[in-house]
Amino acid sequence: MEPGPFSLVKWYMDCVTDSGDAAILYCADFCWRGIHASYCSVLTVNELAAESHSSMTRYRLSSTDDQILVEFPRLGVSGRWEAIAAPYQRVVYQSASGNVVWNCLQPRSSVYLRVGEREWTGLGYAECLTLTLPPWQLPMRQLRWGRFVSQQDSLAWVDWQGPYSTSFAVCNSLPCQTLSVTDSEVVLRDLSLRMEESFPLRAGRLGSTILPGAPALARLLPRSLFNIEEQKWRSRGILNAHGRSSNGWVIHEVVHWEL
Repeated sequence: MEPGPFSLVKWYMDCVTDSGDAAILYCADFCWRGIHASYCSVLTVNELAAESHSSMTRYRLSSTDDQILVEFPRLGVSGRWEAIAAPYQRVVYQSASGNVVWNCLQPRSSVYLRVGEREWTGLGYAECLTLTLPPWQLPMRQLRWGRFVSQQDSLAWVDWQGPYSTSFAVCNSLPCQTLSVTDSEVVLRDLSLRMEESFPLRAGRLGSTILPGAPALARLLPRSLFNIEEQKWRSRGILNAHGRSSNGWVIHEVVHWEL
């Protein structure tokens, strides 16, 4: 294979109902060394269990300032995300080799989603991550990411630690500096988010959580990439800010990036 520029565009969208049932959609386009691949997956969770399905097939997605429409035909998934909060974009990392751009398109969304025969409605979140350098070249050891959405508020955060470190949050579409980020709490200068009753959505190495649905990627990408460990949860969230509190749902994760 001839060397060529690397490009990964990864979409993340979710929906959580009032009762806490959740659906998480991923879809991505990957280009490297003259090879182009598409990937999509859906993870659903209720009070009893989480279930995941994935496919290396094309998907359909259209995005405007106000709305995202998505369809995974092979997985029986279709959905609509309507923005109810302003977007925020940030270059998270930049080097001579490439960069990482985080586009928080919908910090808070109104969502209608169909997965198979089931319909979902609730509040949600949508973002798009663009990488122009291979992820195995990122100067990272640990990443914590999450999003909180309630009827009144939204909060999303990125905590990147390693040879290069950065930590920031977006609260109600305004950038904020984080003071500390853990698996159970995010603290900013004038607000805090506490996560409780955490339910595990996924845990393990990428080789066991993503690789089974993407065998072609396993043959193309460095094996060490699939040794990255991730843990993902759905939790109840309580946001305390300016003398008031807001209750909603949190999707959050920690990734250990030891390549």
